[in-house]
Amino acid sequence: MSSLPPVEVLLPLKLLTAAKSRLAALLPRGERSALVRAMARDVIAVLADHPAIARINLISDDPEAPLLAAGPRLRHLPEHALLRPIRPNLPSPPELNTVLAAALEQLAREHRGNPTLTLVVHADLPQLTAADIDAALERYASCPGLVVACDRHRAGTNLLLFDTARPPAFSFGPDSCAVHLRWARQAAVPVHVLQRQGLARDIDTADDWQALLQAAPVGEYTARYLASRLSTSPSGEQQVTDWPTLHDELLAGATLTDRQALALAGCDDTPGLVALAGTLRDRGHRHILSYSRKVFIPLTQLCRDVCHYCTFARTPKKIQAPFMPVEEVLALCREAAALGCQEALFTLGEKPELRYRAAREALAEMGFASTLDYLREVAGRVLRETGLLPHINAGCMDAGEIASLREVSASMGIMLESASDRLCDKGMPHYGSPDKVPALRLRTIELAGEARVPFTSGILIGIGETRRERIESLLALRTLHRRHGHLQEVIIQNFRAKPGTRMAQAPEPELEELLWTIAVARLLFGPQMNIQAPPNLSPGVLPQLVAAGINDWGGVSPLSPDHVNPEAPWPHLEQLAQETAVAGKFLEQRLTIYPSYLREPALWLDTAVRGPVLRQQDASGYARRDNWTPGEDAPVPPIEAQLLQRRGAVALAPELRAIAERCEAGAELSEAEVERLFECRGDEFSWLVRTADRLRRQRCGDTVRYVVNRNINYTNVCYFKCEFCAFSKGKLSEQLRGRPYDISATEIARRCREAWQRGATEVCMQGGIHPDYTGQTYLDILATVRAATPDMHIHAFSPLEVWQGAATLGLPLETYLRQLRAAGLDTLPGTAAEILDDEVRAVLCPDKLNTAQWLEVMETAHRVGFRTTATIMYGHVEQPRHWARHLLAIRRLQARTGGFTELVPLPFVHMEAPMYQRGRARRGPSFREAVMMHAVARLVLHRYIDNIQVSWVKMGEAGVAACLQAGANDLGGTLMNESITRAAGSSHGQEWSPARMEARIRAAGRVPRMRTTLYGEPSAGRREAAFAAPQLLAVDNASAGRRQRDKRLLLPAEAGPRAALAEQVVLMAASI
Repeated sequence: MSSLPPVEVLLPLKLLTAAKSRLAALLPRGERSALVRAMARDVIAVLADHPAIARINLISDDPEAPLLAAGPRLRHLPEHALLRPIRPNLPSPPELNTVLAAALEQLAREHRGNPTLTLVVHADLPQLTAADIDAALERYASCPGLVVACDRHRAGTNLLLFDTARPPAFSFGPDSCAVHLRWARQAAVPVHVLQRQGLARDIDTADDWQALLQAAPVGEYTARYLASRLSTSPSGEQQVTDWPTLHDELLAGATLTDRQALALAGCDDTPGLVALAGTLRDRGHRHILSYSRKVFIPLTQLCRDVCHYCTFARTPKKIQAPFMPVEEVLALCREAAALGCQEALFTLGEKPELRYRAAREALAEMGFASTLDYLREVAGRVLRETGLLPHINAGCMDAGEIASLREVSASMGIMLESASDRLCDKGMPHYGSPDKVPALRLRTIELAGEARVPFTSGILIGIGETRRERIESLLALRTLHRRHGHLQEVIIQNFRAKPGTRMAQAPEPELEELLWTIAVARLLFGPQMNIQAPPNLSPGVLPQLVAAGINDWGGVSPLSPDHVNPEAPWPHLEQLAQETAVAGKFLEQRLTIYPSYLREPALWLDTAVRGPVLRQQDASGYARRDNWTPGEDAPVPPIEAQLLQRRGAVALAPELRAIAERCEAGAELSEAEVERLFECRGDEFSWLVRTADRLRRQRCGDTVRYVVNRNINYTNVCYFKCEFCAFSKGKLSEQLRGRPYDISATEIARRCREAWQRGATEVCMQGGIHPDYTGQTYLDILATVRAATPDMHIHAFSPLEVWQGAATLGLPLETYLRQLRAAGLDTLPGTAAEILDDEVRAVLCPDKLNTAQWLEVMETAHRVGFRTTATIMYGHVEQPRHWARHLLAIRRLQARTGGFTELVPLPFVHMEAPMYQRGRARRGPSFREAVMMHAVARLVLHRYIDNIQVSWVKMGEAGVAACLQAGANDLGGTLMNESITRAAGSSHGQEWSPARMEARIRAAGRVPRMRTTLYGEPSAGRREAAFAAPQLLAVDNASAGRRQRDKRLLLPAEAGPRAALAEQVVLMAASI
């Protein structure tokens, strides 16, 4: 290795106070900072001692960074100083890849061409050794190129080693390992993948933390940190000396220690606890209070336990059958689905076959060995045949049983009830109930965490436990959650005395006890945990429960009773929404699996369950609570209809008002700020829509414009494999996609002439990427259109087609775009954008243009004089953070070029899309999300792009009217033919005539105005022709042959000088 050039290290380090946020449930902020500081010092120590390292560049804005970088061969590079010359208005915090690129540029300038290597390594590798660095250098020396060390999941990248003069495209973030390897393959750079423990074990998640606790050896500083933390005894921990101190610490982000939590048993300041708990809850969940619409399925009421407060369990003589027949369950679930339910809650007695012969015989007759075997069969059929998502409360289970039921359920649960063994003593409520032994129930919860099951648990208060025992029970749950991160909710359930039980005369807990316990649970688990209290057990005091810190009502059924508490009927959902509103919250429907777990479905859901869950969820992981989908005629869902009409002031979160002010000023926006706009629900949604409408009025007035145009999709043959596309891929359907076609030049010319006769000013042309098409094909198409209709505005060719055309002719992108312009192309559509984030594109269209390439085509097109549209296709696999990235990418490019004329949000039409058919996509955006996209786009692009278009093809009449209230000012084209959206299953798309366009615009209270593609005024003759248009003739979609059909039309002499010019350009291009 002595022959290698000097090695410069780039070592990025976040602000210590913001680092390792994913460990917040396990470590308070101060401990997380201490951990990161210790790991960074260990990494620096290894690098500083290595003879091949010339210099370590610590890249950080943290105040401690200069101290960490003190020493020989160490240098501190502040992030803001690196970025200020190229980006004066920095986001906060700056994006890692941008910072690294700026640091690399500085290194390149400093070395002025002298050969150097650059080593990018993360600071959270506590097991890093000099041998790991040696291995990386040896790999590079064996064949110079790119050395990549991935994390232990082969998802993230922990080390890159490369020639400073030939750096990779930095792509740190989700799945960065695969992205970096893909770059190397595409760039034909030799790549070495390094697998070593010291480089693979970074610390980000609860799993990583647990592995660190068991790891040996680790660096000196990390070892000291762990030793000091693990050796701290309860007696050494801070005790609660006064309530104000604890109050301030928790508001500052501290986490209760076990001892502090136990000390709360003596705190009688319930109002103070409640006030603090409500504040913490608002930090984690803001104004949203959720519930799941469910059906309750008592699969069997036989149980081997004899809890003294329970009326659910029966003996064989008191029930008609030991088990509900599967057909009865399915009928109940179908009825529930028709009422909008999405959860099938399976509740059953524990292991009845161990106590009752009737249960054993019934199971044997049905062919099952156990109750849980039968449960698996029934839950699986409910999932497959009704679409409801099973949540299973099956009691104590072993690892095999949990794994089996995970394949047919979206979540599971078991109430701990209490961790107190005392409650199992003779005379206590759990005496004689072997499955209520706390250790057994805690073991089931532990096994569920190991199996990655989104899990529910909680405590039952008022059955003889003390306040301290409640806290001990909550601490036992917290310990397991810190270990596995799987407790998605904690239920605080109050005991209700039931006639006919041994505890019929037992006193029920007072309301203050319930409020105290809810508040303590919130303080103990922190802002993010979902704390639930059943609303049917506390009628008349629901706003007080909200004030105490809950953020969820649990499952509520419009169909079935609460079989565990039959004396307590569910509140009507409208009543529940009203009482929730009285508490200042918006009632939002969720699924049985909570939104935060749906951000990582591959981790938390079995493969067989992901598709059914995707069909029921929105982009944020909440439930789709209505049947509206893009492309179908449906009314506005009732909740959104009400919110769209709501007027008056709302209690608005201060950060929303600040974001809106930044949008109005055209100031720099962060990804988090844009994502926050997309999270608006309830009154926030109403405010957002009104704000967008106000900004639209400022920029565009009340005029709504449209263009008379014709779509020509010249082929649906395509060799790309876009997962969302039903136009050229997916189910072959005669009435939708039709058979593969490739239309002739004659048919293109005929359609253009017909469009001109019918008043069109624009022809919009795109198609699949036919394997025989080259860049010359698109030049031929332009010549044909110019020959047929010399004055028609040609709006054609997606960035993918442009990229493909240039590549097939071996031309630089700019050269080819100039040829297209000379041949008669006027503007380009900004399609093929989908979502401008490579994390999503890797799923949607892995062989298509990546984000940088799409933006490169658009920026180059703007540079050579083209105006273009921009689009976003949303509602499939992406999340709101990806929407934010997309809009900001468009905004940044528009700030540089000003070349976009409008943004066109395109909601995903799912019906015939291959990825939906395979269970890999949602059913398009919800109505709320579709309207929100237009509203947020108006805010984010204010002062950058004036025109926000609503696609009537996707949204239909009701959707158009709603979006015109939410920032949209344009209806796009009349579309004499449209086949892409109809191929996906849309019922819209054939044509909205000018008369229909203007009628719909007037019905929305706006002023219609026909326009040209570039927002000019069409001539009176064009307008007259458009309103007097004859019926369209049938199109001729000629079947695709073995070779592409000729797109070149012989030019008639009378075609005019512009057509002759186009012919000259085509001939010139053909000769290159």
